[in-house]
Amino acid sequence: MDRISGLPDELLVKILSCVGTKDAASTSILSKRWKFLWMWLPELNYMSTSTDIDNYGLLRNFIDKNMPLHRAPVIEKLCFELRDSNAEDIKWWVEIAVSRHVRELEITRYSDDSNVLPSSFYTCKSLVILKLSGVVLRDAPSMACLPSLKDLQLDCVTYADDATLQRLLDICPVIEELDVHCDDYNLNAFTIIVPTLQCLSLFLPEIYINRYVIDTPSLKFFYLDDWDYVEHDFEIKDMPKLSEAYVNDYFFALKNVIKSITSVKHLTICSEDHVYGDGLVFNQLEHLTICVCQKGSSNLLVQLLKDSPNLRVLQLFRREDHEDEEECSDMDCWNEPSHVPKCLLSSLQVFKWLRYFGRPQDRDLAVYILKNARCLKKAVILADSVEYDVPSIKMIKELALSTRASSTCELVFNEDENHIEA
Repeated sequence: MDRISGLPDELLVKILSCVGTKDAASTSILSKRWKFLWMWLPELNYMSTSTDIDNYGLLRNFIDKNMPLHRAPVIEKLCFELRDSNAEDIKWWVEIAVSRHVRELEITRYSDDSNVLPSSFYTCKSLVILKLSGVVLRDAPSMACLPSLKDLQLDCVTYADDATLQRLLDICPVIEELDVHCDDYNLNAFTIIVPTLQCLSLFLPEIYINRYVIDTPSLKFFYLDDWDYVEHDFEIKDMPKLSEAYVNDYFFALKNVIKSITSVKHLTICSEDHVYGDGLVFNQLEHLTICVCQKGSSNLLVQLLKDSPNLRVLQLFRREDHEDEEECSDMDCWNEPSHVPKCLLSSLQVFKWLRYFGRPQDRDLAVYILKNARCLKKAVILADSVEYDVPSIKMIKELALSTRASSTCELVFNEDENHIEA
């Protein structure tokens, strides 16, 4: 210990940063040299998931005593994960954090619906990242502004009304990332209108949203997981800068979503909707991934192949978390399109199928791709012989003996990390 104590304070603080706030604070009993070192920690994490009131009381007393005395000029990260906590306590601690120029604030709460954000929070100039879970979000006071906030994550937050989310976004002039897991059953509608936003992740469980509007012209990444089975009205404006999109939609959203993301380069999609209408072209789409857990998946695949003339990579898979969903089933039979899509004739270079089951409809689709993809360089099949009890050797033989439009196409099978080339 004496040898460690001889190290510079800056290095000791870095060491303490690796062991967590509770363990770091316990070093204060080692010697006078260590008594206050932990108070220079740039990151603080306070956690109490116990329902024992006495345990929370001990933690509250510790924070009340030590946080006002914290010596770091800037708190880089402050996390509270508190069960059955007092809202007024958190307000006081957040006020202290604001005065210490906090850059990242995370609050996870499991108790009542009281507001935990003081008015001073809404004028915090240093805050860059905000993560809220299980808290109540009230309207910001007048003259509010979070001028540095770039990353906002809202998980199971309760909103004061339908306009609360947009009012918060309006006071974040440079926000770039937004992640919303909406679990408020009292919420009827919401809007996300942010000209600076670059990344948006939106998860909607079965909460009966009537309407939502998304207007994000600078968006580059879009993730939409819409499970709300009650038909709802929504509007998604064009996203001309979009590069990557993930769309998981099981009921009504596909047609309205797809027309707004035609500039996308990488698209991953799972949808109960079989088609989305004519007249759309994905000129920039290079990488397409489709989850084939729905009966109409083959129809959706045909339409996207037809509308994506420059597609270079096609990947088929089935998400494991879709296995037990009532809405999910098996892809139906493969119906060849009347005309071979342009991308198969001129651009597709890589074809991957993850969790290939070897059923007749699977085989027919894979054979069609191999037979018509003239520029194909590599086809990778990850066999899953357990799910449907189709022997792997049969899968390999069926595809290895099939006709290939590309004489240079390499056909690779992988099963349980075994590598077989045909």
